[in-house]
Amino acid sequence: MTRVRLTGRGAAVLAVGAALLAAGALHPALAALGLVPVALTCAVFLLAARQVPARPRRTVRPSTARRLDPCTRTIELTAPGGRLTARFSATERVGGRDVPVRFPVLRPGGTTTAEYPVPTDRRGVLDLGPLLLTRRGPVGLVVTRTELPEVDQVRVAPRVLPVLGMPGRVGRGPVGADELVDPAGADLVGLRPHRPGDALRGLHWGASARAGALVVREDAAPTRARLAVLLDDRAAAHPDPAGFEDAVEVAASLLVAAVDDGHPAHLLSTGGALDAELAAHDPDLARTGLADVALTPGDRPAATVPDRDLDVLAAVSGPGADLAALVLEAARASVGVVLVLDPAAEPEVTASGTVLVLRAPSAEGLVDAWNTTVAR
Repeated sequence: MTRVRLTGRGAAVLAVGAALLAAGALHPALAALGLVPVALTCAVFLLAARQVPARPRRTVRPSTARRLDPCTRTIELTAPGGRLTARFSATERVGGRDVPVRFPVLRPGGTTTAEYPVPTDRRGVLDLGPLLLTRRGPVGLVVTRTELPEVDQVRVAPRVLPVLGMPGRVGRGPVGADELVDPAGADLVGLRPHRPGDALRGLHWGASARAGALVVREDAAPTRARLAVLLDDRAAAHPDPAGFEDAVEVAASLLVAAVDDGHPAHLLSTGGALDAELAAHDPDLARTGLADVALTPGDRPAATVPDRDLDVLAAVSGPGADLAALVLEAARASVGVVLVLDPAAEPEVTASGTVLVLRAPSAEGLVDAWNTTVAR
């Protein structure tokens, strides 16, 4: 939608001209003098109304950014043909705030570009638009405003902090046994008679002695431990919403470190809003929902992690957590860790049975505790 209106200067010039025309009843020269500003204002207004609007092209890079990472909005204007230069400015609505945009002078038929940084200090989905494009007419008497209602979106994902890795020597047997096995693949799943060409290092000497013939062991394929991250998104667990932001970043950091290292991972939340799987070597946080997850009201019980995800379980919560319930859930895993983001706490590492409890006032502190006590 495009609207043309007089500026304050244009309204003043038109008013002066009208006054002089009215005074023409007293003296004809005054009428002639008043005709000039009235005619000029009307001509400029009609010219602006007939102008073809400039064609803006809006882009944003990247469309998904991690919190505090750079993100840029680019607006490119192409002027229609003509003989006059044009001066443009714009205001774009960004996350509920108006951001002013200034353009260089646009030559007839030319192109000009303006950029501004998109704020990524808050996790979530940020709307960019609508855009109000303003063009000032000649002599500053009129202004043309075009509203472009289209809205682009930037998804701001949580930061990812440097996690050294997963606990060493953790895996589960091929049928879901709870014992630790060697992830390099030394889990015996069967025996068979020796065949020509079999390597001698594969012989099972005990079974060969009992059978009176050479017997070869069959081992399971190398396994990689699964990581389950249980994010406590209950409002009662995080009295300070800022602490929840740090908890989300801890969860994201653990997930990315695991899948980068070849481990499959499963993200869940206590409120049930999150249930996403990440394949090994595919650290795409965009589809996990971590960019959009919010605190949920109520104090429901912690979600139950599926049995197949009980290699390594990391439960991430806040100072108001039901710690006993989280520890009980983490104890089901081969390696269970509860990470508590508590802004008022000193960094601390304790054990509750077989479960490690890490406590720190920031995401960086929790990740440091994981790196020094859990990662191998």
